[in-house]
Amino acid sequence: MTTPTRILPAGDRALLVELDSEPLVVSLTERLRRTPVPGMEDVLPAARTVLVTTTPRTDLDEVRRALRTLTVDLEVHDHTGVPESEPITIPVRYDGADLADVADLLRMSREDVIAAHTAATWRCVFIGFAPGFGYLSCGDDRLTVPRRAQSRTVVPAGSVALAGGYGAVYPRSSPGGWQIIGTTDSPMWNLDAEPPALLQPGRRVRFVDEETL
Repeated sequence: MTTPTRILPAGDRALLVELDSEPLVVSLTERLRRTPVPGMEDVLPAARTVLVTTTPRTDLDEVRRALRTLTVDLEVHDHTGVPESEPITIPVRYDGADLADVADLLRMSREDVIAAHTAATWRCVFIGFAPGFGYLSCGDDRLTVPRRAQSRTVVPAGSVALAGGYGAVYPRSSPGGWQIIGTTDSPMWNLDAEPPALLQPGRRVRFVDEETL
């Protein structure tokens, strides 16, 4: 049974849509980007919410009604039916400092962790923490591990990591507490690209073991 969607005010120009699943977040975000509701200026997804910002003097009640109609439609129909593009392929060297610890936590061998990580099709649900830092979900509970007990003061750019049911690639050097299982040379953030972030909400990702290439 799904939890009824809530649409809450967020200041005088935005509404926060609370949803009960990641597929709904992805589907609503994709639908709004393809066909914005009247008055919409921007849409920003998170783990279980979508923030819809409007242009000045927009009637928020009208936007709320449009969002309510849209979310009901997504809940009634197959809300996982997001138009698919080819997954982004990210080559990985599985040399992460936490790979052995992750294998122990999951009661798997290192080879099995790598096999599960590369077999999954991941989807970027939202961007957070830092520009270009995509929170990736694959629906495989075998890859759910907690954050490290102690965060590192520096995690190198390109670190491929797991934590709290999500996967990610660090776009730049920064502090962090995720479990690092590998590294990649694929840039997650490039100011000369359009858009600068390689990962966008809704995009699918496949990780490939460099040793198999």
